[in-house]
Amino acid sequence: MLPVPEPTQASPSPRDPVAFREAFSYWLKLGFISFGGPAGQISMMHQELVEKRRWISEHRFLHALNYTMVLPGPEAQQLATYIGWLMHGVRGGIAAGVLFVLPSLFILIGLTWVYLAYGDVPVVQGILYGIKPAVTAIVIFAAYRIGSRALNNNLLRAMAVVAFITIFAFHVPFPYIVLAAGIIGLAGSHFAPDKFKAGGHHQGAVKSYGPALIDDDTPLPAHARFQWSRLVALAVIGLLVWSGAIALLFSVYGWQGTLTQMGWFFTKAALVTFGGAYAVLPYVYQGGVEHYAWLSGTQMIDGLALGETTPGPLIMVVAFVGFVGGWTKELFGPEALALAGAAGAGIATLFTFLPSFLFILLGGPFVEASRHDVKFTAPLTGITAAVVGVVINLAVFFAYHVLWPEGFAARFEWFSAVLGLAAFVALFRFKLGIVTVIGAGAALGLGYSMFR
Repeated sequence: MLPVPEPTQASPSPRDPVAFREAFSYWLKLGFISFGGPAGQISMMHQELVEKRRWISEHRFLHALNYTMVLPGPEAQQLATYIGWLMHGVRGGIAAGVLFVLPSLFILIGLTWVYLAYGDVPVVQGILYGIKPAVTAIVIFAAYRIGSRALNNNLLRAMAVVAFITIFAFHVPFPYIVLAAGIIGLAGSHFAPDKFKAGGHHQGAVKSYGPALIDDDTPLPAHARFQWSRLVALAVIGLLVWSGAIALLFSVYGWQGTLTQMGWFFTKAALVTFGGAYAVLPYVYQGGVEHYAWLSGTQMIDGLALGETTPGPLIMVVAFVGFVGGWTKELFGPEALALAGAAGAGIATLFTFLPSFLFILLGGPFVEASRHDVKFTAPLTGITAAVVGVVINLAVFFAYHVLWPEGFAARFEWFSAVLGLAAFVALFRFKLGIVTVIGAGAALGLGYSMFR
């Protein structure tokens, strides 16, 4: 359950309707300061939009959040898209969602270029040496957090164990595991409903912060009312954008071209991101590292570290994968590696986030019309249980590459083990932030590499 801050004091009555320009300015600012993962980003939006600016009431905010939490994709970015859409229609939703992602994309493109161009510099190597065990600890901690929330009975725990064995020992692709878990959850809703009952998010936690511009009883604006014509039009436009982009890539590079395959792969990735960004990382690893060889396992760990230290949703690590893939494959020749990397990052980002916009713009009117809390379905409960096992597999993969970078036959990296354990304790026991833990790991890794 993602935390929502306690109210501090009643806020003044809302002002006149918010101009699109003012909202645009806020979403742009949020894109640059949205550190801290989904919990921090949602808390940040709650504090600013519910408590301070009073653009939306607590109940409407949580109602939107409950919907985004059952969707595949980054819930914080989808929540921003939803609120932007509720305030200013389609243009508001697109502006909020795009600006939530765009600063992170440009920052990651710059950082990834530095990483690939200067990664062999001893200082950079030392920093990365310390960051990798910290990232491993972060993934283990993520598995613990998801599991402690989702695995509330032995059946779900068993599903997590089976998912781990399936992907670790038999290398079953992640989408098949998600599909099987969903089918089991669907069957369980009929034969063992108590085992697949999932609690709602934030239920009973609604607080009052005073009147809001979009209040509990504020009538729906025209753009938020369900209309078949609008639904069909948006669906057609969305499909045309996706199919047009795929068709353009196919016509230029062919179906087996790297950019075309990136578009297809990241479209599939966007549809299986139940359980947050950590859940889709194993799928991105299977495709990007094992199948397409766009990057190495070590580079995947480094990319996750960069993603953790930049604003925006963690799933933006796909931009790193796309950049490294474009660079590695030399799409535009050896003289244009940076351009190839930027193209790969852009394609990965476009196809990863396009479905999220469609989910909000198409589903928003249904959610607003119902005004009932959206709960996890039994299939999603099963999927979330399987996700825990998949994330544990990712942690095992990271730990192996960090502790035995040259294989079991080579030396054991004892300093990395100590650093990783300390990072986990810092996260679990002392509740330190992810950026703080990564920063400390980078400093310690640099110091150790200079004096060893």
